[in-house]
Amino acid sequence: MKMPLRFPWLIPALLPLAMASPALSDDAEATATAIFGGGCFWCVEEAFDKVDGVVATTSGFSGGHVENPSYDQVVAGGTGHVEVVKVEYEPDQVDYATLLHVFWRNVDPFAVERQFCDRGKHYRSAIFYGSEEERELAEATRDELAERFERNIATEITSFESFYPAEEYHQDYYRKNPVRYQYYKAACGRERRLNEVWGDEAGGLGQP
Repeated sequence: MKMPLRFPWLIPALLPLAMASPALSDDAEATATAIFGGGCFWCVEEAFDKVDGVVATTSGFSGGHVENPSYDQVVAGGTGHVEVVKVEYEPDQVDYATLLHVFWRNVDPFAVERQFCDRGKHYRSAIFYGSEEERELAEATRDELAERFERNIATEITSFESFYPAEEYHQDYYRKNPVRYQYYKAACGRERRLNEVWGDEAGGLGQP
């Protein structure tokens, strides 16, 4: 099997965004943010919280046309949003290329408008880029995977516009409700499918 290429160091240059966008810390040079949609945002939080250099994750919504939507509005359909996680990280500890490596190995890149047992447009996998450098790298990794697997990649790559945090009970759900979370994750078949697609690379915590 063809192994993924190693990508160069990248520090994304995210410009100040609107109030609804990801909030950088007071020391904007010390941290950066990335936005990923990979199905249930509880699971995406857990995946990125394991990455050295990630300092915070926040579940929320991006990609829609309704301001400050509720979870119920999003899952009902019609808002256009995706369940996403805002990843705040230290670029001197982890680069955007590594975050992409982790992202891909925590999604089914072939699934259209769903992830694992969760179906609907709001569960589609997506990368929301905040700079041209991020766009180019995201598209390069997508194209490489398409060549590697000889299949179309369904993951959406689109420019970031806004981020709205989900309700508080969704934040850190996997930590607050470990039994319910593990039951959901197992019943949804997430790990099983990731192992089918990625084998030993599932989870993406190895070096890219």
